[in-house]
Formats: sequence, C-alpha cells, structure tokens
Amino acid sequence: MQGARILATGSAVPDLCINNQKISEMVETSDEWIVTRTGIKERRVLTGINKSVVDLAALASIKALNKISMDPLEIDLIILATSSPNDLFGSASQLQYQIGARNAVAFDLTAACSGFVLGIVTASQFIQNGSYSNVLVVGADVLSKWIDWSDRSTCILFGDGAGAAIIQACSEKDNGILGFQLNTDGEKFDQLSIAYKENKKIHKEWPLPKGEFKHIQMNGKEVYKFAVSKVPISILNCLNSLNISPQDINWMLLHQANKRILSAVADKLDISSNKIISNLNKYGNTSAASIPLALDEALQKNTIDHNDIIVIAGFGAGLTWGTVVIKWKC
Repeated sequence: MQGARILATGSAVPDLCINNQKISEMVETSDEWIVTRTGIKERRVLTGINKSVVDLAALASIKALNKISMDPLEIDLIILATSSPNDLFGSASQLQYQIGARNAVAFDLTAACSGFVLGIVTASQFIQNGSYSNVLVVGADVLSKWIDWSDRSTCILFGDGAGAAIIQACSEKDNGILGFQLNTDGEKFDQLSIAYKENKKIHKEWPLPKGEFKHIQMNGKEVYKFAVSKVPISILNCLNSLNISPQDINWMLLHQANKRILSAVADKLDISSNKIISNLNKYGNTSAASIPLALDEALQKNTIDHNDIIVIAGFGAGLTWGTVVIKWKC
C-alpha cells in the first residue's frame, strides 16, 4: 500500500456578497439575530447568465494546479463532490473539459455537506491501491439556486463556493491520509433535503410525469441535535483507531454549518476554540465546498505547519457524517 497526501489546494467564491442587512430586507430578521444563532454575517451568491457550479469548480481547480505548476494532463481522476450539478447526469465531465484534464476519468459524488470528506476518502483508496497517482477532489455547490428566499429558516444559512485539493501518491512514510470513519442514517433523510416532486401532465388518454425538485427543507433543531451528538463520536472513533488523543491534534476543521455546532463539538471533545478553523462568518454554509474553502484559506494565511494533525469532519443531508484525519506533509 502506497501513501497519499494533499499536495495543493485552491478555492473560489462568486463576486456577489449578500450581507445580513440585505437578507433582513427580504425576510423578517436582523444582523444580530442571524449572527447570534449562526455566526454568519454574509454569504456569496452565484449570478449571471451561463454561470454554474462548474465555473467555480474550474477556478478553484486551476488555482490548485497553478500552485504546484502541475499540467492538467497529469490528473488521472477527478471527483466532483456536489449536490447542485449543472447537469442532472453529472458535471464532473464538464469540469474535466473546462480545465483541460482530458486524460482524467471524472465522476460526480453526491453526499451534500459530507461530500468533500467522502471525496478525500475515495481518492485515497484509489491512490493507495495503486490505481491512480494524481487525483483532483473538488467540493462545489451553488445551493442558492435551490433556496426559497422567503423562508427565513433556510435563506440565512446557505452560500455558494468551491474548493479543490490535489491528492498525490507518495511513499508510505510521507502518507498524509491517516484514517477515516464514515456513517449514514437513511431513516432521517427528510430532516434536510431537496425533495423530488412529480407533476402530472395529461396527454390524450394517459398522464405523463414531469419531474421537478422542491426547495431546501430543513428541520434545524433535529439537524443540530444530530450534529452535536454524532460528530464527536465519529471523531473519537477515528482518533482512537489511530491511537491519537484529541489533545494531540493541532487543528479541527468541521463542515461550516453553524457556529454553535462548531463550539459544541469542540466542547464535547475538550478541544480549545483556538484550534477551530472557521470562515463561516464570511461564506455561510457552502455545503461540499465549506471544508476545502476553509482549508485553502487557512493555508494561505500560513496557519497550518508541516506535520500538523488536522481532524476534518463533515455532516449533513442523508443524513451522512464522517471524519478523516490528515497530517499536513507540504
């Protein structure tokens, strides 16, 4: 088994910034109310004709490639973690074409807010078994397209963005993907969903279905309880399997959903708030993009040092949740 490590990262967000004051002009709320309950002050929203999740994903990917002067033709595999594709059949192939990575196999991975964690795990499995050497994992979502902007419970939360990571094969001693732990509870899928609905269109003597999707629907209280109860257990199980103590980790990077969730998980694990990586206040919940976006910004600020241990945990729709522990090797 060979090792795998994250070689470079990149990120991208739309230009349009919508702050809480603007949201309060759409629904009955206020900046104080939103910040107190979520920690979010503003979010980015993708607008414009022909603008899509692929554009954000491509920009983030190119930034990652440029950091290490890698030719896109060297990429063997592209995993696009998204729940808001530009095409219902998948958008990874469009990303492959747009960045010029024509030698790469490309596919979408749909796991909502846990998507990037599952993408890292999937990429590391392909690398460690010798199938591929250079894998591009992108978390990108434009959930603004699926928001009911009159629904105060959801419109304050979500934003658009993309984050990319290039994961490369390495020697076992330089391995940076230490371990993972993944879970799903399908019984509670409806606690956070964009549900399918079917409209009947009559054609002569029989009804023909016309498929559509609803807006984001979320049971906020249940999702909060799920996150603060399940995520700490997942992290502990993963750390225990690696014989690592929570006090030995350098950084904790959780899906950027809600400031109260980040604090509650840290408290349960007795991890200092100084070890939490977060940019939630600037971008809101960007689903699969939230973890790589925050990781890239932390690296740009030189927050993370060589050999730092980072606990990364995603959680959300499905319901899915999982942890991957990495050691930063660059």
